[in-house]
Amino acid sequence: MSAAVPRRVTVVTAVHGPSARFLPDAYASLCEQRLPGGWEWEWVIQQDGTADEVRPYVPRHDPRVSFGQGRPGGPGVTRTIALARAQGAYVKVLDADDRLTPGVLARDLAVLEAHPTVGWTTSRALDLLPDGSTAGLPGDPDEGPLERGTVLGHWKRNDCHALVHPATLCVRRELLTALGGWMALPASEDTGLLLALDAVSRGWFSAPAGLLYRRWEGQVTAQASHVDPVERAARMAVAEARARALADFRWSYPAGARTV
Repeated sequence: MSAAVPRRVTVVTAVHGPSARFLPDAYASLCEQRLPGGWEWEWVIQQDGTADEVRPYVPRHDPRVSFGQGRPGGPGVTRTIALARAQGAYVKVLDADDRLTPGVLARDLAVLEAHPTVGWTTSRALDLLPDGSTAGLPGDPDEGPLERGTVLGHWKRNDCHALVHPATLCVRRELLTALGGWMALPASEDTGLLLALDAVSRGWFSAPAGLLYRRWEGQVTAQASHVDPVERAARMAVAEARARALADFRWSYPAGARTV
């Protein structure tokens, strides 16, 4: 009798040259994960570009890891094209310069498997500072479900600051692809996706820290262009418009779920 085929969760990572040196740390955090019986992870790494500066940092000889390259398009485009290689029922985000905390994948899977009306999960994130210490911020929601519209409402009341961290996202693959993946924006593409998910489905927040979010001088959010007021206003306007249009259309996940 043949063994059962394991179910998979796909971890998607977009990477470019400056962040490639952190890939071994991200890989180590993946190898620390312990999944429920019958489950396995795969790591889909996609380079934003085709230069040779990333490949030396990609783990070799691990069949769970795949690596692809493509013309530059930013992190949203890079993650979305990586979905062509995703085999898992669920997709977990892991930025190249971040680290998962032990147990987070198992917690994500437990929620999504137990609650079929929940389309996505997030968790607490801790800043990983250059000296190796960590710091958290107040204001996380309580452990449990996030009803539709909760994230957008908080975002509008708090100068476009998200209630939960989009870099901690784990989402059902069919829901992610139905929404077209990440937004085609130069930044805030993950926040745009989070708002779209919030518009059409219930989410979940896990109180234990699930991500170490690295703070360093080369990260995209540390660049002056990221806070340019004209571009930021445009990004926020497009992300909000998409979320509101989805809510107005009353499309929902799962199909037939009550709209609010």
